[in-house]
Amino acid sequence: MARGKLRIYLGAAPGVGKTYAMLSEAHRRIERGTDCVVAFVEHHARPRTEVMLQGLEQVPRKEIEYRGTTFTEMDVDAVLRRAPAVALVDELPHTNIPGSRNAKRWQDVEELLAAGIDVVSTVNIQHLESLGDVVESITGVRQKETVPDEVVRRADQIELVDMSPQALRRRMAHGNIYQPDKVDAALSNYFRPGNLTALRELALLWVADRVDEYLQQYRSEHRVSKIWGSRERIVVGLTGGPEGRTLIRRAARLAEKGAGGEVLAVYIARSDGLTSASPKELAVQRTLVEDLGGTFHHVVGDNVPVALLDFARGVNATQIVLGVSRRKGWQYVFGPGVGATVARDSGPDLDVHLITHSEAGKGRGLPVSRGARLGRSRLIWGWLTGIGGPALLTLLLTHSDADLGLTNNMLLFLTLTVGAALLGGLLPSLASAAVGTLLLNWFFTPPVHRITIADPKNMLALAIFVLVAASVASVVDLAARRTHQAARLRAESEILSFLAGNVLRGETSLEALLERVRETFAMESVALLERESDVEPWTCAGRAGTGQPVDRPEDADVDMPVGDHMALALSGRVLPAEDRRVLAAFAVQAAVVLDRQRLQSEADQAKELAEGNRIRTALLAAVSHDLRTPLAGIKAAVTSLRSDDVEWSEQDQAELLEGIEEGADRLDHLVGNLLDMSRLQTGTLAPLIREIDVDEVVPMALGGVPDPESTVVLDIPETLPMVAVDKGLLERSVANIVENAVKYSPDGKPVVVSASAHADRVEVRVVDRGPGVPDEAKDRIFEPFQRYGDAPRGTGVGLGLAVARGFAEAIGGTLTAEDTPGGGLTMVLTLPAATSPPSTRPGLPATATS
Repeated sequence: MARGKLRIYLGAAPGVGKTYAMLSEAHRRIERGTDCVVAFVEHHARPRTEVMLQGLEQVPRKEIEYRGTTFTEMDVDAVLRRAPAVALVDELPHTNIPGSRNAKRWQDVEELLAAGIDVVSTVNIQHLESLGDVVESITGVRQKETVPDEVVRRADQIELVDMSPQALRRRMAHGNIYQPDKVDAALSNYFRPGNLTALRELALLWVADRVDEYLQQYRSEHRVSKIWGSRERIVVGLTGGPEGRTLIRRAARLAEKGAGGEVLAVYIARSDGLTSASPKELAVQRTLVEDLGGTFHHVVGDNVPVALLDFARGVNATQIVLGVSRRKGWQYVFGPGVGATVARDSGPDLDVHLITHSEAGKGRGLPVSRGARLGRSRLIWGWLTGIGGPALLTLLLTHSDADLGLTNNMLLFLTLTVGAALLGGLLPSLASAAVGTLLLNWFFTPPVHRITIADPKNMLALAIFVLVAASVASVVDLAARRTHQAARLRAESEILSFLAGNVLRGETSLEALLERVRETFAMESVALLERESDVEPWTCAGRAGTGQPVDRPEDADVDMPVGDHMALALSGRVLPAEDRRVLAAFAVQAAVVLDRQRLQSEADQAKELAEGNRIRTALLAAVSHDLRTPLAGIKAAVTSLRSDDVEWSEQDQAELLEGIEEGADRLDHLVGNLLDMSRLQTGTLAPLIREIDVDEVVPMALGGVPDPESTVVLDIPETLPMVAVDKGLLERSVANIVENAVKYSPDGKPVVVSASAHADRVEVRVVDRGPGVPDEAKDRIFEPFQRYGDAPRGTGVGLGLAVARGFAEAIGGTLTAEDTPGGGLTMVLTLPAATSPPSTRPGLPATATS
């Protein structure tokens, strides 16, 4: 049983007219013959609402006794037994009396929908669960009755019942909402102009978000590639620091202000191996941006501003969001910084936003995780501190009048040695110890300016200095290495956790996984190679990157075998041994993803084969019935004419010949549709696209329609733009649509064929006044060998609309079904407009009508 559809009237406050609108909709549906009942509607003694209940069938309510008082609630069982097509249920967030079937009314509605009953209901914006805190801060009242947002989001239709605060307050003052004794209190409290304005804004914004979702769904279903309206694409530059969360949230707020705004967070990693930022912080920021509807990207580049601008231009971004630099003021002597450079080089098409945050100006410090090897700049600073530092310190001490003594001098030199170890590792610190020893001996140990040492105590002090400096340097370097190893292992665990999660969820495609490998290890290209046996050549199963592709694993800079006949080949640089452990995990995952994709492909092929078998079975059934019917008529007519026992009059002979001709035409039409469907199924259809005018094709498609002058009305403007389609396929598609509409349209009500232009497409609408098709069957009528109901002049095997949609999609268009206002079915054929300007033909009328 198909699930029922939910329609919700959403309002900003009580009294805007939600229940009145719901009851008006019920009267409209009853006039159209729909079985509609009132399951539960509360009129609150409002005269206009109470009048609207007249003429509507109301299901008796269920009485429940609670604490000595009798209450009435919706009787779900009674509604299910009545089984109407549509049920009206007011106040969706209502909390039922204890002892009811469900705790909340929206749960009652879920049961009705599951039973196939359409429901029309009402909700105020303040009752949405996610807006509880916001509404309380505005009105000062905490809403106790709420409905989960997801319940309302899943509604098939949401209609906003809007009213200005001034009009709502006038309605309140006239006594149309509350009793007169409650009006003054309501106007001075909840119904203040400020409250109503804020609630109205909440409702408008919430509905606007839903409209945007429906628009995106429509554009996806109709393959509309051109952007409608302005679309902001905001790139957020991340450093891996804690300020990234602030930047992501700020960018999300900027994106919400535009139609279809998109947030792309990007982290620029240097090409020296694994990321130097905190993997944990990057994982948190990745989760945050994905929760906010954005995407996270990991890009490799040594020049951060250039890489960031290249990425932004590559994704057609309109704005870049960066954080104010964490560098201290004196550090700007080394350059203007990333933010200033990006703002300077962004050009007129990119807006750059610099966002302040709590970490601004505090300095970067050392990397939190030490996740990468010491870079070139660290080594340079280490050697400068180890070699240049003792020289500068010696110059300062020799030109100073203060005599600190040999012990204090040694401590100062020892400090430089420790600093060299922190910056550059063991070798710069050992060099610092050696240089410091020589300088101490030459300048500060008697006799000065000589390498010899007169006092044995000073010799012992220098020896201890060398020993302590070397020991401290070794310990500091060992601690740095252990920290680096721990951070590296943490980064590896993050990567392995990512892989394990993808295995469980089955989310990552092979191309995305290979791109992740390339980004993680800063490679130019990554390819997954495989072969059938040891003697077969290698073939590429998937690749990522822009580097030169490799044909064999041995030609790559790094190769990681996966089994006997598969290998992961990386080009760009040689990886150290410790990176191969993580690479092996990626290689195994790539093999798993490839196997999964192939299994999915085989499952799809099996599904296609099953569909082909179903079509063949249906074809046999059609041939055995629908094709034999006209053949039987032709056979009977021919046998009668050949009979010598009966002398036929000229009128009888004409009728028999006419029957033969009609039967032959039916056979020709049926066989043509069967051949067309076989071409669509086998993929042998090759459309010839060229620019034509719609008004030239549509009249030609009416050749097979009986008496087109009285059964079809054309409304095709001559000013329409040309369309880029295959003329023959378009004609056949329109012919099948029109013939189907004429077949189901009642006598005296012609089919209307109209056309109009919308942006980069042209719509041809075929409108009939027949019985129509319910929503759950609108897609099914386009399937092969499907016929909805009984055709009044039913001739065919149910392929007309299937062929029409197949031809429409083959020429780049779409074919959908809609309800005709007032009853009937409307077929909407959407065609791509040509890029050239529309042709004008003077002297012709603006509309072709027949």
